Amino acid sequence: MCCGQHPSFPKDSVNVNSTSVLENLRDRLADTEARLARARAREAQLTRRLHEMKRFLSVMEILEAYLKRRYRLQQQRFARLLSLPPPTL
Repeated sequence: MCCGQHPSFPKDSVNVNSTSVLENLRDRLADTEARLARARAREAQLTRRLHEMKRFLSVMEILEAYLKRRYRLQQQRFARLLSLPPPTL
């Protein structure tokens, strides 16, 4: 073997090895695509849950504002009732 030359391998050995490598790469690609599909499905699920939580939070904020307003009105009514002079008989 001269400098710069590669050892010769039988053609059948190269073909078997290439086929094996190709199969391995195809399997890895299929696994990667499957993981990607699962990750995208999970992302979609989390996005839906996030939007549901945002809607829930908006409803709770509206409810909180309503209840605070009602509470202030009740306080004002109660304060007016306490500040009225007693009825005269």
